[in-house]
Amino acid sequence: MSTPSTTAPHDVDLAHARWRKSSYSGGANDCVEVAELGGHAAVRDSKHISRGPLLFSKAAMRALVSGIARGSISEHWV
Repeated sequence: MSTPSTTAPHDVDLAHARWRKSSYSGGANDCVEVAELGGHAAVRDSKHISRGPLLFSKAAMRALVSGIARGSISEHWV
């Protein structure tokens, strides 16, 4: 198994990222994890961390979470 990279696109350092899972994950390794990185948020698949994270601005991440909470981003988008 390969070791995950410690850098993300745009030279954001992931070496000290504190990854968090949803409390709804039940401790299983089958969900997404999120880390705050200064002005960015990183999201990764807990099953495939070697693929690296997706990197979002904090504003984009807030918009995504708000849209999900409002129901404007739902299953019909998939």
